[in-house]
Amino acid sequence: MTTRSPDLSAPDPLGAPARGLDSPASRFATALLAGFVARGVRDLVLSPGSRSQALALAAARFERAELLHLHVRVDERVAGFTALGLARETGRPVLVVTTSGTAVANLHPAVLEAAHSGVPLVVLSGDRPVELRGIGSNQTTIQPGLFGPVVTRVLDVEGDDGTDPAVLVAAALDGIAGPVHVNIAFREPLSGDADLPDVAPGDWTTPPRDHDALALDARPGTVVVAGAGAGPAAEEAARALGAPLLAEVVSGARFGPNLVVAYRELLDTANLGDRVERVVVFGRPTLSREVPALIQRPGVETVVVRSPGLDDYDPGRRAAWVVDAVSLPAGPAPEWARSWVGRWVAASRRLLEVEEASAADLSDDYRERAAFARVQLERLREPVTRRMLGEAVWAATWPHDRLVLGASRLVRELDRAAPGKRITVHANRGLAGIDGTVSTAIGVGLAHEREDPRAGVVRVLLGDLALQHDLGALLAAVGEASPRIQVIVGNDAGGTIFDSLEVADTAEPALFDRVMLAPTALDLRAIAAAAGWEYRRAENRGELETALAPTPGRVLVEVPLPR
Repeated sequence: MTTRSPDLSAPDPLGAPARGLDSPASRFATALLAGFVARGVRDLVLSPGSRSQALALAAARFERAELLHLHVRVDERVAGFTALGLARETGRPVLVVTTSGTAVANLHPAVLEAAHSGVPLVVLSGDRPVELRGIGSNQTTIQPGLFGPVVTRVLDVEGDDGTDPAVLVAAALDGIAGPVHVNIAFREPLSGDADLPDVAPGDWTTPPRDHDALALDARPGTVVVAGAGAGPAAEEAARALGAPLLAEVVSGARFGPNLVVAYRELLDTANLGDRVERVVVFGRPTLSREVPALIQRPGVETVVVRSPGLDDYDPGRRAAWVVDAVSLPAGPAPEWARSWVGRWVAASRRLLEVEEASAADLSDDYRERAAFARVQLERLREPVTRRMLGEAVWAATWPHDRLVLGASRLVRELDRAAPGKRITVHANRGLAGIDGTVSTAIGVGLAHEREDPRAGVVRVLLGDLALQHDLGALLAAVGEASPRIQVIVGNDAGGTIFDSLEVADTAEPALFDRVMLAPTALDLRAIAAAAGWEYRRAENRGELETALAPTPGRVLVEVPLPR
């Protein structure tokens, strides 16, 4: 069999351009990316494809010139959530590039999450020109409007019609507070030579918000609720108002002297929960039924503080105020606040209190010390429970680390018990979808390591079904960077979160198992080996503490859990 070297001067039969070919598509793509770089965009996530090749090759040249960080992901859904993680961690818009057809549709889950959590994403999709739409052309569908009303704007342009790239960049970025879709129709030749312009990287500035702040007074009976996206402002408000802080574990506000960990149980009590008269809400609470029930209770006044890009949180449409900002009273909290907050905090501690002996408290009697050692050994041999798993991951995570929590039963267990700690927690709670968790975490980790020389490890806590929904994230193209990351999988063989719903009591067990739990038989050791990850297994407390020790590289930790 003889082979022949390709003739590089002739067009490729699949439509790739000859080297040195003049291409309006390449000139437009290069100018467009230069405009984004000049406005402070630093990251571009790319899934390879033909119709978007001008953008892809331009991005590679920008990366080589150290003007842009390029991340290549074969799977578009993985690409979308990786971009989401990068944007969450940096607070800057991130570009996502795909080719035409179903490739664009695969971004929809990440675009939805970005829309409902206010994360700035810019989708750059390659498309066929107008004359090829609606005539049965290959890989051609109706891309403008594909994401429906969840994108803040849709810009449908042609890459050779004289559109000014600078105007297009401004239209995409000005006032961005969620996802934007820029659909670009490219005509052949789809790529060729294009020199990089002389561009200076800009600094991204968050669009200013014009608003009037609602003045809040310190008032008995007030509590502050912090949901996903709340941030430290909720903790500041609780201290200023002399109010207990009911902060979800995903809120970014789970710290401070006013924190009430066992808030769910206390909201159901007569001597505390029934005395709440005003609720001030930051972010979007999603982890309990008690909070929305409180807001809808007759006689309770609710003030909701908007977060940029998020839907207004108003269960039952009972909020008295939905505002962009609040102003807080100056000076120390009133004297009565100490008693009001103190009762909540003390009651929470009593509910969570666990008495543990300390070796320092024992006498020098060897028999007492031997008994203590036996107790500690038995403690290390205890099988891992969901609460134990969540608490161990929380305890192992520090401010220089990042924690990403998946949508599973585990995040709710952790919300019931995690003590106050000022650490950065990410979670896709805009829609609380089960997909994209590992991809999001990898994006978070890449950005964190790049921008903080003291960056630690990214820990991802999720269930086995959530992992199954993002297995593609474990695979990386050759040469792609990866952060220090631990993916910790609580494996209870199915969606046991449904055990807490009414359906678990009413459905026939066999049918419930098949269509709700959907148990799988994932061999996580084999999956880790195939993807090139280190594998660890932790069946008891001692093994879990060892498995969570930070190490370089990518680690998949499997923790078997009972139903």
